[in-house]
Amino acid sequence: MALSDHPDVGRREALRRMAAGAVGAASASWVESLSAFARAQAHTGAAHAAQAATGWTPQVLTAWQNEAVTALAELIIPATDTPGAKAARVNRFIDQVLRDAPPSERNAFFVGLAWMDSRSKALFGTDLVAASASEQTDLLTRVSAERPDPADRQGAEFFRVLKSMTISGFYSSEIGLRQELGDDGQLFHIEFKGCDHPEHQ
Repeated sequence: MALSDHPDVGRREALRRMAAGAVGAASASWVESLSAFARAQAHTGAAHAAQAATGWTPQVLTAWQNEAVTALAELIIPATDTPGAKAARVNRFIDQVLRDAPPSERNAFFVGLAWMDSRSKALFGTDLVAASASEQTDLLTRVSAERPDPADRQGAEFFRVLKSMTISGFYSSEIGLRQELGDDGQLFHIEFKGCDHPEHQ
């Protein structure tokens, strides 16, 4: 689930594999649609500005939701010998994407995040943000299983879209571009295709 779980492959290769599988198994149309929208938004000036802004505050995420998204994204792309999702301010990217996404998809994301919180309380007796890193990891391991428990299906859908958005946000950041990919300002994201869903046009 976390990149540190792939000791025999490089970080970039692990991310490619994660990105390829991020929405492939998704059964909910909102997961595929929101993931595609996030990939398209990764190329916009607004996304870059949000990640670089000083004095930033969330536009649609509550303070608690922002903490939860930050913690989960860091578990997906943790800091290793290079910075992770938190340092790359992936939470800001996700907030920006959700601000511009169709309300139905934004609401589905929030419902999924609320489910993760409820599941954390049921499993560990504490909310998602207050849970320990090991408890958060356990929860993500459950929902990212190849065949998750039927009771975890909603969490599995949320994890797929969060994983896809985290990867898009990480590689749209200066850290992702320069430190991970070695971009000198001339690199183009040829592997990311724009979103062609009518609701996002």
